[in-house]
Amino acid sequence: MAGRIFRYTAIRPIFFTGIRRIKEGPGKAGQPLMDIEIVEIRDFLAAHHPFDLLPDDALNDLVRQIEIRYLRRNMTIMTPGEPAEFLYVIRTGAVETRDPDGQLLARLGEGEVCGIRAFLRGGMAVNRSIALEDSLVYLLPFNAFTRLHDTFPQVEYYFAPMGGGRLKNAAQAVGNGRDSAFLTVKIEELLARSPISIDPAATIRAAATRMRDERISSLLITTEDRLVGILTDRDLRSRVVADGIAPETPISQIMTASPISIDAGDYVFDALMTMSRHNIHHLPVVRDGRVAGCITTTDLIGMQTVSPVFLVGDIHKCESAEALRRVLDHVPDLILHLADSGTTAHRIGHVLSALHDAVTERLIHLAETRLGPSPVPYAWLAAGSQGRQEQTARSDQDNVMLLDNAYNEEAHGAYFRELCGFVSDGLNACGYVYCPGETMATTDRWRQPLATWQSYFRTWIDQPEPKALMLCSIFFDLRVVHGEGRLFETLRTEFLALARENKIFQAYMAGNALHHQPPLGFFRNLVLIRGGDHDRTLDLKHTGVVPIIDLARVYALATGVPVVNTDERLAAARAAGAVSNDGIADLRDAFEFISLLRLRHQAARLRNGQTVDNFLEPRDLSNFERDHLKNAFSVVKTMQASLAMNYQAAKF
Repeated sequence: MAGRIFRYTAIRPIFFTGIRRIKEGPGKAGQPLMDIEIVEIRDFLAAHHPFDLLPDDALNDLVRQIEIRYLRRNMTIMTPGEPAEFLYVIRTGAVETRDPDGQLLARLGEGEVCGIRAFLRGGMAVNRSIALEDSLVYLLPFNAFTRLHDTFPQVEYYFAPMGGGRLKNAAQAVGNGRDSAFLTVKIEELLARSPISIDPAATIRAAATRMRDERISSLLITTEDRLVGILTDRDLRSRVVADGIAPETPISQIMTASPISIDAGDYVFDALMTMSRHNIHHLPVVRDGRVAGCITTTDLIGMQTVSPVFLVGDIHKCESAEALRRVLDHVPDLILHLADSGTTAHRIGHVLSALHDAVTERLIHLAETRLGPSPVPYAWLAAGSQGRQEQTARSDQDNVMLLDNAYNEEAHGAYFRELCGFVSDGLNACGYVYCPGETMATTDRWRQPLATWQSYFRTWIDQPEPKALMLCSIFFDLRVVHGEGRLFETLRTEFLALARENKIFQAYMAGNALHHQPPLGFFRNLVLIRGGDHDRTLDLKHTGVVPIIDLARVYALATGVPVVNTDERLAAARAAGAVSNDGIADLRDAFEFISLLRLRHQAARLRNGQTVDNFLEPRDLSNFERDHLKNAFSVVKTMQASLAMNYQAAKF
């Protein structure tokens, strides 16, 4: 009878544990704890988070309310739908938790707590928990835990629900919470007044009068709230007064038609980058296709101290790769500033990728100045982390070229070989080293016309052998950096449709996505690299962020969404209903947390003058960070298991 827990019955078998006589079942132990046991329990709890954060008197009081229980192997602790009375703090042994459908949720070991989900749901068990091996546990009654939870914020925080609460807050705690304004403020927050606009049929005199009366330096030209042009003070000087244009002339003849604009939901950083890149001082803002306002450089002055926009401005003035390299010498300082200011990993990746974009565009401009205009249209595409806008302090170059079908190798080949060589060599000189796998536009195979690229994707999708799957993992993350966007739009529309319709291809990609596993052992212990240059470290790239990147890519292919940024792919998967809301929320938080640890590790090495890498020693983490890293890895393992089940990936 010692192999089961008898609930709510008078049958309560007693056995000897080796410490004292205690009861099996939910009732109180027959004898009070002895002093030696109190000391042992107190010392154990004081060594584990979050109990180590409690004041001495609170910890002493807690120990006196704890019961001890011995669990036989395979003993059921909780069953879905049944009342639960305790939290189980594992002293020795291991416990496994599965959801009602049998899917593995967690394996818990020494110092970890089982039953928090039941507590958060009013004492009703949600999942099934069993002892994986003979285990000794400390039982904390829910009423005692409630007092702790309500009294001590550190306890409430630690046991916050996983996903939208705990991991998200943990990612914020890794930084110091001081976000840089230009990275976190959205453009719509700068729009202090309604848009001021005028019809394109209005006269120049009427437009100038309106600008004077409203005390503005630019005027938006609209038709039924749709942006069709912009008129600025500079236009009045250079296009009207200087050229002697009559004041009664319609403004449609002198306005800047189809001006560059930005969405109200974008960040101030995006506006800064756009204005710097195109050397403009007025940027119309739209919301759902309709005019929402206009921001100027004056609106943005003072919003930043160490700002990447200054670097971008300098980049677009450079006349050589050497000059570009000197500008990029300031990037380590920028990374340190962003990491120290509490900026999210998502935004840091966006900033660093935008700088890579700016350098690429400038090198292309210098190449075309040297070689002359391109003989046929083309698009320069970024792949890898630059394509996903997820670059870190250490990034090589991954790029390809997409040429118009009018391309002729004999007539045009030399021009594009020289252009690509110039750009790639320049990127390498700037610190974006050559791709070890030669995924660069300098490689003939990756510098091809549209028809050839279409053939590539059709073959990869129809014949998903290992090499094809590896290439798809690279080339499904493409993004236009410079050139004819229409070329890539044609290519992307086709390969996304093919991938979405081909379930066999998706299954192979799902299987490929499971090759990289989080470094979490059977009992939630961190599995470290053994031997070599990185002995006893965690690889935060290949076993940290890459598994999440791979999952997001499969979700994107299954739903046909065109975005390539990992966080945006996960958000799109949730919107499409491809994955549960909770699962995606947990995965996004896990991605942000692991990415932020990785970036801060790199920033620390920069600060110490060390070579930047992705290999983190767990001893450099606090108990808090280590615990949440385990939680993040657990989330990834759960989502990988779900993907394997959905696609039966084990067959591949």
